[in-house]
Amino acid sequence: MMIAGHKVEKGEKITIEIPIARLPTNTDIGLVAHVYRSLHDGPTLLAIGGVHGDEVNGIEIVKRAEKQGMFKNLKIGNVIAVPLLNVFGFINYSREFPGGKDVNRSFPGTKNGSLASRVAYTLTKEILPHVDIALDFHTGGDKIYNYPQARVYSKDPESVRLAEEFAMPHLIKGGLIRRSLRRTAHDMGIPMVVFEGGESQRIDEFSIQEGLKGLKRVLIARGMINGNVEKQESLIINDNAWIRAARSGMFTCTKVAGDTIKKGEVIGSITGPYGNFSYKVKARKDGILFGHNNQPVINKGDALFHVGYE
Repeated sequence: MMIAGHKVEKGEKITIEIPIARLPTNTDIGLVAHVYRSLHDGPTLLAIGGVHGDEVNGIEIVKRAEKQGMFKNLKIGNVIAVPLLNVFGFINYSREFPGGKDVNRSFPGTKNGSLASRVAYTLTKEILPHVDIALDFHTGGDKIYNYPQARVYSKDPESVRLAEEFAMPHLIKGGLIRRSLRRTAHDMGIPMVVFEGGESQRIDEFSIQEGLKGLKRVLIARGMINGNVEKQESLIINDNAWIRAARSGMFTCTKVAGDTIKKGEVIGSITGPYGNFSYKVKARKDGILFGHNNQPVINKGDALFHVGYE
């Protein structure tokens, strides 16, 4: 296996640092990949976190998997672990790159484009050609808490199979987003599942543990490691919608992500800061919450609850 000019022999574990650009401080920004090879042929799994720099739970999942030695004694195949893709966003508490560029809307990237585009290009050119299956670990953004979930392209049977092996509490079927990492992986014939769990800039142990168990399930299912992990049936969500704020004010949740809801049930409230009004947020129909907003001060039209329907 040759990655960015580095030869990785069977049975080796090496760290590859691919330089991409320099910040105005002359600090290097690059892509760091930890490559684990077994002695025997098999699938290559990409486990990647930190596509958005402030989504720390995904970074923590990949980092902990390595620290726990999950990839050290592979029976077959290989693992490429990229704990943190968006270094700039990470050190600036931001999901984005300079100029508000979202790397997950910059794929497949260009060699001479913006920093986000160059990072996307490097991952696409140097890493993805070696990958057979991929798990992309994310966290809810913009004060949204996401219950641990797998998001998958419903029309790709191999991606659905991977999501079923991953076995998160919620499996959300949907489409592909233009210029996303998952869309680029799909175009290259790589089944990819996106994990979402927790809230940006906040460690959520429940989400981290669910992500770690799911990663181990995939490795076991593909014959890459020995071991046992508790089985879990995923609640399949085929349709979803946001409940948005009907007015501005201070928002509190009565129900949270992971809860089932009934049509007409009060699931939150919006009140005035002077106590001059109170508005009840009600469920429009039966469903399950897989995301909720933790922002205490909201404006009319803001997303409050992400509701799934079987």
